[in-house]
Amino acid sequence: MKLNYSALLVGTPVGSDSGVSGLGLLECVVAAVLSMIGFICIETVMLCSPCAGVYLFEFVSCSAFVVTGVLLLIFTLNLHTKVPQVNWSLTDLINTTSSTVFFFLASVVLAALNHQSGAEIAAVIFGFLVTGVYGVNTYLAVRRWRLGEQRPLQTSEYIRARTASRGEVEARPELQ
Repeated sequence: MKLNYSALLVGTPVGSDSGVSGLGLLECVVAAVLSMIGFICIETVMLCSPCAGVYLFEFVSCSAFVVTGVLLLIFTLNLHTKVPQVNWSLTDLINTTSSTVFFFLASVVLAALNHQSGAEIAAVIFGFLVTGVYGVNTYLAVRRWRLGEQRPLQTSEYIRARTASRGEVEARPELQ
């Protein structure tokens, strides 16, 4: 598989040759790495009195890292082409939007309830950084989702299904 690095930098979907929108590789990797760094920072907190902010940040950063990592794996390995029933651009949009909102909330709560320890301050900084990355990713996901809605329907799939329903099955070279 040949990667188009200039397309990755502007958020062009990985696997866009298949007609399915997906995550841009670069912003997905950056978001996953920043989520993991934020999670590592918050895990080094040894003592907390009101731990609600720490626990919320732990949950959000770990969840975002896992979900984004799974989607990154799916798109990198082109597994999204095996499940065309899933609207992958909408899945991307939901992941990036929810991660943006939850990271922002967790970072604000942790900033308000921290004890000025270095690990908590670093986690807040990385939390706001990853919020910005997910925010940019959300903007790009909205663009990809809107472009996906404006594309005409695949007429070849419609014609193939219609002729198959009539019993006039045409030869499919990918199956031979």
